[in-house]
Amino acid sequence: MSNEPEVPPPRANPDLVGHEAVEATLKQLVDSGRLPHALLLSGPRGIGKATLAFRLARYLLWRGGEGSGLDMFGAPAETGLPGLAISSESGVFRRVAAGGHADLLTVERAFDPRRKRLRSEIVVDDVREIGAFLHLTAAEGGWRVVIVDGADAMNRNAGNALLKILEEPPRRTLLVLVAHSPGKLLPTIRSRCQRMNLAPLADTDLRALLARYCPELGEDAAARVAELAEGSIGRALELAGSGGVELYQTMLTMLARRPGIDPLALHGFADRLARAEAEEAYRGLEDLLRQHLARLAAAAARAGARNEAARWARLREDIADDFARADGLNLDRKQTILSAFFAIDRAVAADAR
Repeated sequence: MSNEPEVPPPRANPDLVGHEAVEATLKQLVDSGRLPHALLLSGPRGIGKATLAFRLARYLLWRGGEGSGLDMFGAPAETGLPGLAISSESGVFRRVAAGGHADLLTVERAFDPRRKRLRSEIVVDDVREIGAFLHLTAAEGGWRVVIVDGADAMNRNAGNALLKILEEPPRRTLLVLVAHSPGKLLPTIRSRCQRMNLAPLADTDLRALLARYCPELGEDAAARVAELAEGSIGRALELAGSGGVELYQTMLTMLARRPGIDPLALHGFADRLARAEAEEAYRGLEDLLRQHLARLAAAAARAGARNEAARWARLREDIADDFARADGLNLDRKQTILSAFFAIDRAVAADAR
């Protein structure tokens, strides 16, 4: 069972940390009437992109509804809060948090009842909901907002369906695409969106959030979690709640053994992580393997070893594909883990020769 801390989901989170400059730019675009019809918020997973998307949606819906009046000087009403924040007591905030605002549609990977987990892709039927939604009149007379959370998970058919919507968006409509890997989006989709890149959180911001959500972590443990999280509070909370630091140390210990991995130890390790009840640990290992290989590739590149860097980068992609294939075809997870470790071990041995 996970001990991951309880954190409000993005649609209900009143706080945004570390992205004040992007937030200020968005507020200026809204207040000046120059907001584009489509935005692409990109950056690493777990840094607050979706939180910012819902924060913008709430502000825009508030401006078109509760905050649509003028103050005593004839200027548009203000929330009295910094940036795009609105009161968590407002009707707009509560309806968005509950998923019940009629002028906001969220599209994301749907739950697969057969496999009892989220689908690996956003499919065309999910995107078709957007067209039907945008044909409706705004229920509160203001804006209609669509957030595609994990837009880079759209398959090609879903991407083409979204492209048609982006080509002729209705008036007073905003589409916000949230993407960890924007390069996976169709180039024509990217070209029709104003892109805003969000950077990983600064170490001080990450440590402050860890202290808020995981006060039981000691200073040394928090430092290890922050190092592995690489500026992502979402990843930091996953690591803190599911034993990710210990998992990483076990992984490194097995890979560091020379003249090679201990097969018996690896089989036992893979057996434990392949069990149905070890879903979080299995996903955690997948992420940690990719991160480890990315670090090896970056270290080789800094050392000027371009061929070595390219080899680690290719291996990272190959292993990611293997994990994705195991999910898509319901293949043996233990074999996927074994193949990944033995592939890395062979690459390390080749470098040592």
